[in-house]
Order: sequence, then C-alpha cells, then structure tokens
Amino acid sequence: MDTSAFRIVGIIPARYGASRLPGKALLPLAGKPVVLHVLEQVRKCKVLERVVVATDDQRIFDVITQAGGEAVMTKERHPSGTDRCAETLEKLQEPYDAVINIQGDEPFIEAEQIALVANLLREGAAIATLVKAIDQYDELLSPHTVKVISNRKGQALYFSRHPIPYYRNAPVREWLQHGAYYKHIGMYGYRSDTLRELSKLMVSPLELSESLEQLRWLDHGYEIHTAVTLHESIGIDTEEDLRAAETFLKSHSTRK
Repeated sequence: MDTSAFRIVGIIPARYGASRLPGKALLPLAGKPVVLHVLEQVRKCKVLERVVVATDDQRIFDVITQAGGEAVMTKERHPSGTDRCAETLEKLQEPYDAVINIQGDEPFIEAEQIALVANLLREGAAIATLVKAIDQYDELLSPHTVKVISNRKGQALYFSRHPIPYYRNAPVREWLQHGAYYKHIGMYGYRSDTLRELSKLMVSPLELSESLEQLRWLDHGYEIHTAVTLHESIGIDTEEDLRAAETFLKSHSTRK
C-alpha cells in the first residue's frame, strides 16, 4: 500500500460540560488552559497534516483561535468524543484518509504516541489505539483505569474497568507477578470511512454495562489494533488529577 500521500488530521474534542469537572478544558495548568497544553503537544507530531480543536463552547473556541490554533464549533450534545470527531470531519470539507482523536484532557500526550497510532492506520488498521503496561496495584484495581486484553496480533479482545484477565490460581495482590496487564491510553485513530460508520452504530449492552464506547465497536465486529507505549498518560477528570498534573509538570520541567 502506498502511504506517501496518506492524509491524517488530528482532532481534539474539548467540550465544556464535563460531568466530573465542568470546564476542565479551560482550567489553568501552570498558568495556561489545559486544552492549550494538549494543542501544543499535538502540534509537535509531524505526521498530522492538520490539527483542529472540536468544541461546543465559544470560550474554548476563542482560547484556541486567540492562541493561533484552529477550532470548529460542534453540537453541544454528543454521546462521545468519537461522534464529535465525526461531525468535525464533515465540517472540514477536505478529504482525509484518517482521523486521530486526541482527548482534550491529556496535556502530556507525546508526539511519539500519536505517531504509533498513525503507523497502525497506515499499515491498514481501521481503528487503532494505545496500551501501556500496568505495574502498580492501585491502577490494576481502580475502576477509573480501563484495562485491555489483546491477542497475539495486537488486536483488542476486550476492555474492562475490572482487572483482566482474571488470574484464578493466585490472590489479587499477586496478579502482577504472574502475568502482563495493560491499561488503555484513550487516544483513537480511525480510517475516515470507519469513523463515519462508527458514528451510526447503535449503543450496545456491553458499552452500557462498562460505560466504554469501544465495546460498542467490538460488539459490532470491528477490529481495534493496539500498539504498546512506554509513556505515561495523565488524564484530568478531577481536581485531584489537576493537582497531580501540576506536580508532574513541575518535575518534568526540572528534568529538562
């Protein structure tokens, strides 16, 4: 397959009304709105032909455009960031082969991680995402950390808020000693035609039970290809997460 002209757009969904931390996209992190940190990180990835913030709020739109970025206004209500990306793709009115959805609350996403997803798409994946090894029990047991199990080809078999696989022959506190566990890094890449299809799928019982949109795709027979990243991911969903991000940013700046 000739991928020399493979066009990829990066879309950053950033809605205002987050249920657990409303307005988090605009909350200050080291004196700068969270969403601007995300935009700056995504711009470092040279495999993206274009980077757009998709928002439902004029304040977020203005912050992005005043900083020299590109923003698109979308409908207020969408079931997921994937649906917001699908609307944005149509609004761009340019032919892109693929879309990479970078969450607007991931201020430390690395260009290398985006490139990993882009490579999977270039190699033929219809849907691509990232996973990272779990090495701490608090992550393994937390329902806020989404776990994933994949087959030998790197295709996701299942995602869960519960530790998977269940290790039958040892207590939970020994599971990390007996096998590899992976968490999901919530960045998705989609072929453009696949993204349009995903936005039309009916919600599935599995999705409702775990509150994970990717289970809808698996339930409808789509393959999700994964790549392993070594970089940590710090999403911001709570005030505690924001404080942790401040601490991480200070230590990261010190190292540099």
